[in-house]
Amino acid sequence: MADSSRADVKDKSDINRKTFSKRRSKPGSDYIVRRRCPPRSSKGKNDIFVTNTSNFRGQFSQCMKLIDDGETEIIIHSLGAAIPKAINLALQLHEHLMGTFDVATTTNTVDVIDDLEPLTDDLEGDTRVRSNSSVHIKLYKHLVQE
Repeated sequence: MADSSRADVKDKSDINRKTFSKRRSKPGSDYIVRRRCPPRSSKGKNDIFVTNTSNFRGQFSQCMKLIDDGETEIIIHSLGAAIPKAINLALQLHEHLMGTFDVATTTNTVDVIDDLEPLTDDLEGDTRVRSNSSVHIKLYKHLVQE
């Protein structure tokens, strides 16, 4: 019975190609696409970077801890598909803080670099640049004017 299950897989190279199929630049391509980390400005104590794998509750509590420690400004950064998650975090914080903090949003386009690694030895590696949307949401303490 073990032989029949192994008959479905021709060799280990087919297994590796299947695991990287989502990362290929095009179907039938001879390259694997490796995404580099996006460029970041210097990370300050009040900068929160949201990704698709970020824990929402953890980041919410991290923001609340910063506010409880006296921070008057928090900046939430996000790229691409994680932008809705960052917007949700900012709106939940704004609602939880009951209007004591204001929200200012800026959008931008960031160039990110991908490395193209060949699957065969006779090809050369290459890089490509693509554009990705980004958002920066600033939560800052509302100034009370007398």
